[in-house]
Amino acid sequence: MTVTLGRVVTALDAAYPPALAESWDAVGLVCGDPDDEVRTALVCVDVTDAVVEQALATGADLIVAHHPLLLRGVESVAASTPKGRLIHRLITGGCALYSAHTNADKVRGGVSDALAETLGVHDTVPLQPEPVAPLDKWVVMVPEGSAEQVTEAMFRAGAGAIGDYRDCMWGVVGTGQFLPVDGADPTIGAVGDLTRVDEERVELVAPRGLRARVLAALRAAHPYEEPAFDVFAQAALDSDVGLGRVGRLAEPMPLREFTAHAARALPSAPWGIRAAGDPDALVTTVAVCGGAGDSLIGAAAVAGADVYVTGDLRHHVVDEALRAGGPALIDAGHWATEFPWCVSAAELLAENGCAATVFQPPTDPFNVVPS
Repeated sequence: MTVTLGRVVTALDAAYPPALAESWDAVGLVCGDPDDEVRTALVCVDVTDAVVEQALATGADLIVAHHPLLLRGVESVAASTPKGRLIHRLITGGCALYSAHTNADKVRGGVSDALAETLGVHDTVPLQPEPVAPLDKWVVMVPEGSAEQVTEAMFRAGAGAIGDYRDCMWGVVGTGQFLPVDGADPTIGAVGDLTRVDEERVELVAPRGLRARVLAALRAAHPYEEPAFDVFAQAALDSDVGLGRVGRLAEPMPLREFTAHAARALPSAPWGIRAAGDPDALVTTVAVCGGAGDSLIGAAAVAGADVYVTGDLRHHVVDEALRAGGPALIDAGHWATEFPWCVSAAELLAENGCAATVFQPPTDPFNVVPS
């Protein structure tokens, strides 16, 4: 089976939608020709010299990385710069580079889901959920015989879509009443006559950003000179994607035991794992966030977590959180908490016709620890 880089990128973008990435992030295809054929890929957390070396030595056509190589301000990718040197090696070696960062953090099946699954945390929900795209609910009164033409026009304008369903609506027939006055040009009835008409009340939703477009379609298709309609802005709702996860263990265990469990379950980083809290406190509800997650400590407390597992925790942040009565905290390292995602990303690539392997050696920059 021949698969192009463009097709693989389409599959990756579908799994890790770039629109979910934070505004400061840099995700997607970094280098590579979408028309090129890709046969094998290497998945990693960080794009290091060792990763590029292995990719080129094994003939990989693509590197899929979690951390963007060109995240911070870059004014040059000249081969004389550290990052530019890697980019030049990849291009010269015919190896593309793709990054999925905060979009992979938030999406279902992403970094925090992989971490939760590795630790045996079930029934998870996001710690910091993304809001559902804002919707309007449209209620339109249409003469009974004209409802289809109006709704079809609104559907074409983008209304009536709910998840994987299209042309969604609800309707009920009632009686409408109006009195045309001087200056009116009624489709039904006459000026000065009180008119009662069988009308269908049609209800459907549309993205708020399409409000002007949907209104124009409604007015153009509606037989009345002055259509009767309402537009309701729906309340903000949380989606099922977002940063972090919180769920429950199948069986509670003391913090001491859970910390040992996490150390066994997670890949072994050079500087290991550390916990802060009462060793004998019972752990049932677990919050997780791959990578640097100290910004979600408050969210973990609000969610009722007994322990929060993440990386890059700082002394004063941990001290203050424990003083405030927050959950126990486990710092399992940045790389180690994100590495489990590499396996699921490799499986996704294989499902889309690109055989993939995972770069196994730790790329945590802290690599010297006294024995």
